[in-house]
Amino acid sequence: MSETKVPLAAVLGHPIAHSKSPQLHGHWLRKYAIKGHYVPIDVAPEDLERVVQMLPTLGFVGVNVTIPHKEAVLQLADLVTERAKLIGAANTLVFRKDGKIHADNTDGYGFVQNLVQNAPKWNPKGGPALVFGAGGAARAVLASLIDIGVPEIRLTNRTPERAEQLRAEFGKTITVVDWVQAGNAMEDATTVVNTTSLGMVGKPEMRVPLDALKPGMVVSDLVYTPLQTKLLRAATDAGAMPVDGLGMLLHQAVPAFERWFGLRPEVDEELRAAVLR
Repeated sequence: MSETKVPLAAVLGHPIAHSKSPQLHGHWLRKYAIKGHYVPIDVAPEDLERVVQMLPTLGFVGVNVTIPHKEAVLQLADLVTERAKLIGAANTLVFRKDGKIHADNTDGYGFVQNLVQNAPKWNPKGGPALVFGAGGAARAVLASLIDIGVPEIRLTNRTPERAEQLRAEFGKTITVVDWVQAGNAMEDATTVVNTTSLGMVGKPEMRVPLDALKPGMVVSDLVYTPLQTKLLRAATDAGAMPVDGLGMLLHQAVPAFERWFGLRPEVDEELRAAVLR
């Protein structure tokens, strides 16, 4: 009798060398003594379909998907979850035993679990949320904030047309705020989220007045290079609760790992240290 195949998983992107996912899943595979491997695969857009169709025959049980393939993989999946449809992108594929490809988006789940873990007093229903940005990450955040019952979401983006488009798609919970008014829109917010790349290493700083930040607010920045952005430093100084973006990366990986390897892994300090090394 042949031995059971060693389960393989990967992250597909272009480029992919910067991805922290191999460190993350590799840590869990070692910690739980699972005979499996997780590798980064650089896939050019024109090769995506061929690669995805070939992977199951090589022993892959699933993959994470990152830029620029998150939208394109929806067309390659047989089954797409409601949240992946709503967000318009997938970050997780499961290659099922029946040959079908299952696509999901766990970014919103990761975002919420990061806040639940690192800001235990967070009450999403307690007041408005202010969200910066209208890209793919914003879509995942908006879907999850609406799902968890945030009463009002103020959405602001440097290109207002993109924010208006999201308001049209996601509905009446969202109000579009002009970028120059973002500082004022923060005043009675209980949750503030940056989904843009502003403040990231090599990108411009966020030049929005932050003097409305105050104790009781939960302030989340999806940027995690650096871990302490200007927004999070300002939140700390104002007595608000800062939540860095690394936790979202860690938590979004949990459902994927569980589906591929059959065990629900833990997000703890040991994992953060392994990914930051």
